[in-house]
Amino acid sequence: MTARGVRIGSRQVGGGAPAFVIAEAGVNHNGSLELARQLVDVAAEAGADAIKFQLFRAEAVVGPGSPKARYQLEGDDRASQLEMLKALELRPEWLPELRDRADRYGLEFLCTPFDEESLDLLVRVGVPAVKVGSGELTNLPFLERVGATGLPVILSTGMATLAEVRDAVDALEGAGRGRRVGLVLLHCVSSYPAEPRDCNLRAMATLVEAFGVPVGFSDHTQGWEIAVAAVALGASVLEKHLTLDRSLPGPDHRASLEPAEFRAMVWALRSVESALGDGVKRPMPSEADVARVTRRSVVAARPLQRGTVLTRDMLAIKRPGTGIPPAELPKLVGRVLLRDLAADEVIGWEDVASA
Repeated sequence: MTARGVRIGSRQVGGGAPAFVIAEAGVNHNGSLELARQLVDVAAEAGADAIKFQLFRAEAVVGPGSPKARYQLEGDDRASQLEMLKALELRPEWLPELRDRADRYGLEFLCTPFDEESLDLLVRVGVPAVKVGSGELTNLPFLERVGATGLPVILSTGMATLAEVRDAVDALEGAGRGRRVGLVLLHCVSSYPAEPRDCNLRAMATLVEAFGVPVGFSDHTQGWEIAVAAVALGASVLEKHLTLDRSLPGPDHRASLEPAEFRAMVWALRSVESALGDGVKRPMPSEADVARVTRRSVVAARPLQRGTVLTRDMLAIKRPGTGIPPAELPKLVGRVLLRDLAADEVIGWEDVASA
């Protein structure tokens, strides 16, 4: 699965580059700056390429009577979605400190805005790209504002049809006044946690074919097996929720990895990436020792004297594989032996006269 690449900060995304791993801190800071700091720290220690938070003003996003999703009801005991989100707001004055903390680790600092004021603030803070959540995919006026920033865009596509994704892409690119937006699409299942049977990872290939841009996977399953499978299928980006402790109160902790698990996931997906190779079928240098021991060569079936004209019954095929390969045996028949051979001795081309 390949597509043209996009530059996000110091990282190349797509175009054959290693998967760009985003540690989604989201709202798992629970309204605490100290927790947010720790999430940056553990994301770096776990080997992520980027840390991402969410920035919103609750009143600008949700009305007072808006219900909570089932996973929000299960993970948070506040009465309404508005009350829950107000408690999970990331304070704007924290952004420069968190950005600088990420910079010190070499992490890209990303943040998902949910309203135009938050978007404008992130542009001023200096994020290298704008991440748009799945819930905003049909919010075309907002996408037009995002596209007008000129920044690369990472767009999650949970809950969407292909036609809705196309409308979203058109809104982003139309706002660029004809200049193609640097775009990454993330296949996503907006269920927390998502069931593996719902992940439909082959949809990533559909998005690549339809839009010709780097495509990744925003993973909400429990565990990290599906994330590694997505990378094996060619995901250019892997986004996964990170928490300090899955037992903390809040809507997203249950679908998140704890630090040791996130570290194990990164190790596994990097291992899988290294295993993908270039697709050329050839022996690896590491196989040479085994090939020498387990493959076979043409050997003398019995003691043979110099000057003997070789016949088929004088030849056998045995290990090791250091001499003439069995496929070449017919070329030996009729040749004159140039030296004495013991039984089972490997025959080389230097041991026979030219045809």
